[in-house]
Amino acid sequence: MKISMINYKSLWALLFILASWIAFTVFQNSTKIWSALNLPISLHHWNNSIKSLFLKAPLIPLKPLTETELRIKEIIEKLDQQIPPRPFTHMNTTTSATHSTATILNPRDTYCRGDQLDILLEMRDHLGHRKQYGGDFLRARMSSPALMAGASGKVTDFNNGTYLVSFTLFWEGQVSLSLLLIHPSEGVSALWSARNQGYDRVIFIGQFVNGTSQVHSECGLILNTNAELCQYLDNRDQEAFYCVRPQHMPCAALTHMHSENKKVSYLSKQEKSLFERSNVGVEIMEKFNTISVSKCNILSALCSSGLSKVGQDTSYLEETVAKKEKCKVGMTSTIPSGHVWRNTWNPVSCSLATVKMKECLRGKLIYLMGDSTIRQWMEYFKASINTLKSVDLHESGKLQHQLAVDLDRNINIQWQKHCYPLVGSMTYSVKEMEYLTRAIDRTGGEKNTVIVISLGQHFRPFPIDVFIRRALNVHKAIKRLLLRSPDTMVIIKTENIREMYNDAERFSDFHGYIQYLIIKDIFQDLSVSIIDAWDITIAYGTNDVHPPQHVVGNQINILLNYIC
Repeated sequence: MKISMINYKSLWALLFILASWIAFTVFQNSTKIWSALNLPISLHHWNNSIKSLFLKAPLIPLKPLTETELRIKEIIEKLDQQIPPRPFTHMNTTTSATHSTATILNPRDTYCRGDQLDILLEMRDHLGHRKQYGGDFLRARMSSPALMAGASGKVTDFNNGTYLVSFTLFWEGQVSLSLLLIHPSEGVSALWSARNQGYDRVIFIGQFVNGTSQVHSECGLILNTNAELCQYLDNRDQEAFYCVRPQHMPCAALTHMHSENKKVSYLSKQEKSLFERSNVGVEIMEKFNTISVSKCNILSALCSSGLSKVGQDTSYLEETVAKKEKCKVGMTSTIPSGHVWRNTWNPVSCSLATVKMKECLRGKLIYLMGDSTIRQWMEYFKASINTLKSVDLHESGKLQHQLAVDLDRNINIQWQKHCYPLVGSMTYSVKEMEYLTRAIDRTGGEKNTVIVISLGQHFRPFPIDVFIRRALNVHKAIKRLLLRSPDTMVIIKTENIREMYNDAERFSDFHGYIQYLIIKDIFQDLSVSIIDAWDITIAYGTNDVHPPQHVVGNQINILLNYIC
């Protein structure tokens, strides 16, 4: 009996090894077949049963994760910890702006310019019960419309349903305070889960042209189909885009693209109710009166902040407070990073001068790379410098590569779009499209070269790993550039906030905020500067993906101060 049992086990072991060997042989042979057919950008999906069998075979070593994949995994795990699941059974148990309470700590009749005003926020649900956890997506802002002044507030989450909201009172006058509940924590959790479940909320339609024949085909970052695919792969950076291969058309015949929203949602019916217009961006401090802020005596203001000692010289203190270093590349950012006064941006940690644009840009080569929010910069330059002439690059559409030059002053400014995903109903050419990493790699760089990069808005409808991979690849490309040309100036412009009530599952500012944090984390070790468009557009209160010209001009003024 004992011997037969051993033979029985041995037989099953042999059968298992044989099955594994068959699966491996099938995979090897199919790979050889693809190679023999010489299809570098066209592939067939395996039969699912073969793929499944191969993946389960224990004798085949798994390919180790690359450095980039490990970093992506690490970032996502951290984000998952910060955004835990918050299931709810009824709307009544979610955070309510109306029932939550905001209390000014140590209130006064009058405040001094430069004071910090703190507010304790206690969140409650629609039944009036105290929330026991944090994670609500809040936006704090102070403003004085008559003075065209505004600034963001700093929100500290204690993860127990209470928050500390801090405002720095930058200017004198009557100041209004606003604290918006953009999304309750339950909505934040739902958006995060939904975002990372699928790539098909937005689909792309590719146009293939071969002679007089024209065919449209579905494209995307991932396609769930058994049809033959065209694969457009950057092998080094492992970034890929796919199209269903049209019949009788080569993959290289892809010429144009546009996108369409698909009727796909990963939110439940109950979760969708959290993103109805009446539940988004609800004011918590609706009943608060304005705050009165006075100039006060500089010494008393410092005393109230605990910054002075008895007997100190007042004139010295005034000089110290008034004097700020000029803004330059590499300066540490603060929260908030500045404020708007008379429609002009004023950073906290440094001072901005008014710069003559033509003279500042003399002899400069400016590369603007990314989405339409950085294309706004290109349009602003062309409108502001009357000697700047556009060069016809014989491309078409609003997303065409743009070049403008001033030959007398040797100014060269150009804009190019980033590669997939590029969301928009307007058809654009993909003939000259390339990943920004490749554009950065072919840039020589030197002290008169400036690169400004903006990524984010078009990545919001897709799982976060797509954005993280792109940011990491751009980081590596910039690192290579600064190794060969350390004098090159590199600027990262963060995302603008956008319309609050526009399709939260795809485009909520919550998605943008996560990407904003990722950008700041990934690029902190490089000698680059970040223009904090996120904080600037909150201060201006624009709520527009393409803010007005005066906001764009203030963003550009930061760049000019860095250059000159």
